[in-house]
Amino acid sequence: MTTSRGPRALFPWLMLAASPCLVGLAGPARAQSPAAHQHGQVDLAIGLDGPMLTLALEAPLDSLVGFEHAPRTAAQRQLAQALLARLRVPTGLFTPDPAAGCTPGAAELDAGVLEPGAKPSANGHAELSATYTWTCTSPAALRSVDLAGLMSAAPRIARVNTQVAGPQGQFKVTLRRPATVLRWGR
Repeated sequence: MTTSRGPRALFPWLMLAASPCLVGLAGPARAQSPAAHQHGQVDLAIGLDGPMLTLALEAPLDSLVGFEHAPRTAAQRQLAQALLARLRVPTGLFTPDPAAGCTPGAAELDAGVLEPGAKPSANGHAELSATYTWTCTSPAALRSVDLAGLMSAAPRIARVNTQVAGPQGQFKVTLRRPATVLRWGR
């Protein structure tokens, strides 16, 4: 179920409000054309504003579960529900640099057609949006996020296109499997 404060609504707001240096990165995944939707790839925006770390994930459902329609079989329903349960708990899914002392906070998910009773996608391409927050005691020490939990939960992900914005600057980082740790900064 999507609400006006769900991850899709929050993603552009996050990128604009998290930090003045994020303005140039506003809504990168949402601004792309439908042709930019590529299976095996996900987009991740990382914003650090003071002690608040926010990760916004946009992913074609095919990259996560191997299909982009409402689950049709018992096996697809089981796969979708297991993935959604895992994506609702950020602990272990994403592991911020331990030196930053980050504690997980809220997780919001917009799973589109994977949710019971959802309507099919009009263009045949369905995506998942998720937003995760942490509070960090030493945010200046944040230079990496380990995505091993995400890569394990969704083995179809081959590439993570990431934009990072925070006090150290703005960075574009691409992570390709088998690597699982995003590193940035100076």
